[in-house]
Amino acid sequence: MGLLDDKVVLVNGGSQGVGAGIVRAAVREGATVAFTGRRAEVGDELAAETGAHFLRADLADPAQAHDSVTRTVAAHGRVDCLVNAAGLTSRGSLLDTTPELFDAHVAINLRAPFFAMQAAVADMVGRKAPGTVVNIITTSAHGGQPYLAPYVAAKAGLVGLTRNAAHAHRFDRVRINGLNIGWTDTEGEDATQRAFHGAGDDWLEKAAEQQPMGKLGQVDEIADFVVFLLSDRSGVVTGSVIDWDQIVIGGLD
Repeated sequence: MGLLDDKVVLVNGGSQGVGAGIVRAAVREGATVAFTGRRAEVGDELAAETGAHFLRADLADPAQAHDSVTRTVAAHGRVDCLVNAAGLTSRGSLLDTTPELFDAHVAINLRAPFFAMQAAVADMVGRKAPGTVVNIITTSAHGGQPYLAPYVAAKAGLVGLTRNAAHAHRFDRVRINGLNIGWTDTEGEDATQRAFHGAGDDWLEKAAEQQPMGKLGQVDEIADFVVFLLSDRSGVVTGSVIDWDQIVIGGLD
């Protein structure tokens, strides 16, 4: 018996990084899984590996974010679990962020989850069936780095949305939680470090040495935690935004 047996799971932003790890974990735990991504070749490769259903979508378009759910329902009959894992992390400070960059962050990091949740919760409520949503957020939503101003603004909005929606739909038995993940070892982070911070080939090793646990967050560990939150094993918990990190928020040396 898997934790997600007989569940239909949609992972938005599931073609790479943390999202892809969640796709693999959900398939392993018995779910029927659909996932979205922008790049067909990457999505097709993961679909061939896992047997999950790839839906090509640009989540910056709110209609496509909404339709990711309706397309999943059309193919698999329903959505029991939704994961919003897409994220844009391009850099910008308060002083140099353009309106276009700000809008791009809001589109991916806040608006896309909003309209995907709208469609998924409507499906759950319409069927009078319980369901679960997990939003992948960030510990930077507590304040973050100066060079992540638009990212922090959008993700902090997702924290509020997670709690608002959880409260609104608690009596529908729709549980909605968020995961504030910290610095994580992904291919996207590698590209970001090289593009924005001049990192060399040894950046990951150096970064890991400076962490309390001797490593960055690992995709498979995050994925296992998300599967737990999606599953009935997480009980009644809803409206929680959990700091999944080795840095203690508020702790001072």
